[in-house]
Amino acid sequence: MVTDDRAAGTARIAVLVPCYNESMTVQKVVADFRSALPDAEVYVFDNASDDGTAALARDAGARVRTVRFRGKGHVVRRMFADIEADVYVMVDGDDTYDAASAPRLVGLILEGQDMAVGVREAVDATAYRAGHAFGNHLLTGFLVWLFSRPTRDILSGYRAFSRRFVKSFPAQSSGFEIETELTVHALELQMPIGEVTTPYKERPEGSVSKLSTWGDGFRILRTMLNLFSTERPLAFYGAISTVLVVAAVVLGIPLILTYLQTGLVPRIPTAILVTTLLVIAALSSLVGLVLGAVTRSRREIKALAYLRFPGPPVR
Repeated sequence: MVTDDRAAGTARIAVLVPCYNESMTVQKVVADFRSALPDAEVYVFDNASDDGTAALARDAGARVRTVRFRGKGHVVRRMFADIEADVYVMVDGDDTYDAASAPRLVGLILEGQDMAVGVREAVDATAYRAGHAFGNHLLTGFLVWLFSRPTRDILSGYRAFSRRFVKSFPAQSSGFEIETELTVHALELQMPIGEVTTPYKERPEGSVSKLSTWGDGFRILRTMLNLFSTERPLAFYGAISTVLVVAAVVLGIPLILTYLQTGLVPRIPTAILVTTLLVIAALSSLVGLVLGAVTRSRREIKALAYLRFPGPPVR
């Protein structure tokens, strides 16, 4: 249970910084967050960098741990498993996020939110690449339609979490799609979510982004399809079934008309194709029904895992 002392303002706060080759910025990020959250412990999780990131972070006063499996998803999974705290702040180590916004994110968690998202507001035109902005708007709009809940920036790497969010989050992603998975976890369980508008800066000169416009764009589209199939399986497989039935009807009507007009038996290959399409359509509908039941069961299990942990130490 959460004690009165923790509710009064002594909640344990952990700042989690996933890093890969961020030697140019990691020390400033650590210093800025130690200043913004003086009572917090700053942890840098180095993703097997080869540019001295870990040593520099340690010199700046952070606790450093190494994750050998490459990919931000692997790092987040390790961070959430290893660190014990009441409030978690996660921020990228590239010095593009505003440390001064961290107390507001923490404040939302202490007010009862399970996740607080730093909604990025670019301070100049070069901070937020057009392709990434478009992909973010596309995926954000898709999730709003999928879950019927408004959210503004699902790809933000700047967030705060409650303990019960972190310890009930079944991370599956290996790469940058982890932010989408974090948002879906909160939306699935209808958790309270807060948002804080925060300045988003351009990377310092010489610092290189790990994102790929085309590669991550295709990853976003794949993530959208995966989400549609797993979160709305009846609608997803129902749509496939509908397309197959329409195709079967388009192919089958001429066969039926030919038979009615001439009495000739339709061409066997075409008839077999029509029958196959109808069978696959029926199977697709059945798969949607079965997976719909599985999705409901999965959400119930995740909700039970979430409820095992106490709520945020509300002040």
